[in-house]
Amino acid sequence: MDKNLISIIIITYNRAGFISEAIESALGQSFFDWELIVIDDASEDDTREIVEEYIVRDSRIKYFRNDGRARGICRRVGQR
Repeated sequence: MDKNLISIIIITYNRAGFISEAIESALGQSFFDWELIVIDDASEDDTREIVEEYIVRDSRIKYFRNDGRARGICRRVGQR
């Protein structure tokens, strides 16, 4: 792992109306060496589809989905 890489971790649940704003904030940073890890805690809205549109545009964005397991799992996924 590159020691200069910054990891931005977003844990989300049913935030389709706000997730674009969070992703756009990361994309607007002047520092380039980052990755954005979105961990979806079993959203039932369009969160996944919105994030996937961004993944096509920028390979620094990663998406993981927690399918309703214990809430603490989301935090642990982001630490990998």
